[in-house]
Amino acid sequence: ALRLSYLRAGGHNPAILAQLLHLQVEATALEKRPMGLHGGKTMASVVPLAVLAEPPDADPRGLDAALLAVELENQRLEDELLALKVRRERRADAGSWAAQRHAEELAQLQAEVGMLRYHAERTGPRLPP
Repeated sequence: ALRLSYLRAGGHNPAILAQLLHLQVEATALEKRPMGLHGGKTMASVVPLAVLAEPPDADPRGLDAALLAVELENQRLEDELLALKVRRERRADAGSWAAQRHAEELAQLQAEVGMLRYHAERTGPRLPP
């Protein structure tokens, strides 16, 4: 939820997105692990980054680490895709706003030209004295 709020508010800093993703992964890992199994160790000591790069083996913790790595990559790609969509929407909104403004200005200028023509036809041609 925090990451989505950041993206919707216009955030697109890759370092902040990576940090938010890391915090989410750490929270997910803490929620999934059994209580008391690892004591007070942090996520980094429970699942070292080197384990995430290794191919999965028969060890359930290795499979969990590999699955977590795939989920992390998937989440990173989803974040990147969402950031791209948000940027595209902003550009489209800015473009449509500019187009609407130009259309309004064009309509105003056309109305002024129409009024000038009307006044010119009513008064007729004026020759200088």
